[in-house]
Amino acid sequence: MANKLQRLHESLPALSFEPERDTPSHLVAHAESYLRHYKLAAINAPPSAQHGTRHYLGKLETAGYSVASQYWLPSKIKGTVFVVHGYFDHSALYRHLFSYLLQRGYAVVTFDLPGHGLSDGERASIASFDHYVETFDGLLAACTEHLPQPWHAVGQSTGGAIVLKHLLEEIDGQSLFQHIALLAPLLHTRNWAVGRLTYRLLHRFISRVERKFKANSGDADFLNFLKCSDPLQSRHIALEWVGSMKRWTEEFHHLPVNHKALTIVQGDQDMTLDWRYNLRQFRQKLPNAQVTMLAGAQHHLVNEVDDLRRQTFAALPF
Repeated sequence: MANKLQRLHESLPALSFEPERDTPSHLVAHAESYLRHYKLAAINAPPSAQHGTRHYLGKLETAGYSVASQYWLPSKIKGTVFVVHGYFDHSALYRHLFSYLLQRGYAVVTFDLPGHGLSDGERASIASFDHYVETFDGLLAACTEHLPQPWHAVGQSTGGAIVLKHLLEEIDGQSLFQHIALLAPLLHTRNWAVGRLTYRLLHRFISRVERKFKANSGDADFLNFLKCSDPLQSRHIALEWVGSMKRWTEEFHHLPVNHKALTIVQGDQDMTLDWRYNLRQFRQKLPNAQVTMLAGAQHHLVNEVDDLRRQTFAALPF
């Protein structure tokens, strides 16, 4: 499977976000195995619950990266949702969310972060979270003339941090998005002080450490798939990424307060984040944020067990 994914990565066509010009996913060379392996084919196959959904897959050159991107268009569109995935993830893992949004009549746009999935860049690493935001901004610019308004955004974990950083850094304070949902957004990780000390001790001597796959969802099948069956999973944590995350947390405190009404969804069994600290900080920086707590939910809300996943999606403000 890894070889097939590499061939797909190398042959992705350019994506313009104009359906008349872009290549449907089923015609993209080497895409069939990818769509089947990650069960995206079930979303695309007509007739489906998505009523003739069109799917396009390719790459976008932006911010110095070749970024794997894809979008779905249902037959009747009432808006567009941009989905930003988390660290170690890639967009193909978010099929449950895509299906939910398509059933509700939204076009869906997503991409693999640099260093993740089918995008290029050093694996699971980034020199600065600014590069993530620049990539996201480039995607939004490419979609401006082609994807229907209103626009909304969903970010999971690191994806939530990217959407939030994009929002807080907007110069005119006018958001591109009518609604924003942050799912377990990243600020401080759990055991933050220990992590910072470990980083200080190690980063001058080694560039990465082995990744330990930890339970971040109650869905055992999902966790097993990540560990045993997903060739796009990195097996290491890049210390450069850890340093970039640390700088993001420092920058956050210097960014201006934003009064946009947005939604934060957080599980009370999240063992990845110091979520209590994070929510205190978010409430100060985002005084109009609506926080929804999910009892029993762990960190990976997009891929939690069925009931918790339904609760997560029900909390979305669109």
